[in-house]
Amino acid sequence: MSAARLAQAARESVSGLPRAFWWLWASTLVNRLGAFVATFMTLYLTLDRGYSASFAGLVVALHGLGGVISSLVAGVMTDRLGRRPTMLAAQASTAFSVALLGFMEHPAAIAAVALLVGMTSNASRPAVAAMMADIVRPEDRVRAFALNYWAINLGFAVSAMAAGLIAEYSYLAGFLGEAALTLACAVLVFVKVPESRPEGAPADAGEGAAAEPAIGLGTVLRDGRFMGVVGLSFLISLIFTQGSVGLPVAMGAAGFSPGDYGLVVAVNGLLIVLLQIPVTRFIEHRDPQRLLVISALLAGYGFALTAFAGPLWAYALTVCVWTLAEIVNSPTQMSLVVRLSPVHGRGRYQGVYSMSWSVAALVAPLMAGVLIDRLGAGWLWGATGVLGTVAAAGYWLLMRSLPESAVGVAAGARVPTDAAGVSADAAGEAGAAAKPSAAAGVA
Repeated sequence: MSAARLAQAARESVSGLPRAFWWLWASTLVNRLGAFVATFMTLYLTLDRGYSASFAGLVVALHGLGGVISSLVAGVMTDRLGRRPTMLAAQASTAFSVALLGFMEHPAAIAAVALLVGMTSNASRPAVAAMMADIVRPEDRVRAFALNYWAINLGFAVSAMAAGLIAEYSYLAGFLGEAALTLACAVLVFVKVPESRPEGAPADAGEGAAAEPAIGLGTVLRDGRFMGVVGLSFLISLIFTQGSVGLPVAMGAAGFSPGDYGLVVAVNGLLIVLLQIPVTRFIEHRDPQRLLVISALLAGYGFALTAFAGPLWAYALTVCVWTLAEIVNSPTQMSLVVRLSPVHGRGRYQGVYSMSWSVAALVAPLMAGVLIDRLGAGWLWGATGVLGTVAAAGYWLLMRSLPESAVGVAAGARVPTDAAGVSADAAGEAGAAAKPSAAAGVA
């Protein structure tokens, strides 16, 4: 492909998105540039502070538990208070708690503040996802979520390298640096990102709101099709989390050094940065059922191939397989989640969806530890293949039962527009104060 064609493809990949999206994208990038605690928590506790591996595991688990709690709380806040106030509160409290963690000395204090950091650092996710769904046209959502995921991985790749150098000098500097960047992210949101919660939301509506059924967490949990997506997301999360949980343990048992693992897992971030945008451009208007089934199989069997990896290059090759699954699955599934969420319940729906990843972050280490210790790493990789197969079958069955409108827009297909150029789907959402989205299947 010529340089002109590449430039044109790049312009088309980023064109047509509202200015508010790019400020939100910039805040995501700034936020991920400061990702120090999640990356170096274990090394900080074991190498710098001298605590045992079991205590470090407990602290990491508490950090994950905080994410489970905040997913639900932040989802409710997003719908009731608004997207922007929730993000501001989450980022400001994250900056405070991360800085505080760097000064904690007593083990109980470290554990308690780690739980707080887990709660605050995950609290902005439902609000960000809901705001993105609010401001981006339905036919552009797959591309928008892909660009946001690209920013997350680009920021993480840069921060991981920088944080490694900072950690050699001072772990406290790393904590304070993350706090400063998170605070800068809050300032950026405050100055540049407007509130996007749809007009007429139940919290603000007057007498006319009686026509809209109340949307609470119970509503989300009774939404069978949406909870099916959440369950499948949990299975996929269990698989992908093994890249940071089971893979380093298995490679260490096979005689590889931490540096070898670092090189192998770096392939994941590098491929996402290089391929996320062009792959998304290729899949943007394709059948989401097929994409989700294929990505689940690639994830499961990509990790399963690790059982047969011998030399370092073979491990890197398996990473290439499941990274491609990650690139396809993430924006496709996020777009599907938005389509199944009522407009005025997006925060709660995103919170429950985000919780699936947080719960997987708790379960995956236990799963890996039990299987590797008792049966061997081969059983862990076999289990990922089984999980991928089950998830693929689940996506195939679930997507067959979805309305044609939900499937079409989830794929990023072009939807009809009216004379003013407004998509029919967006126009329907603008008037959704009267009832939840028909695709939501709310009981």
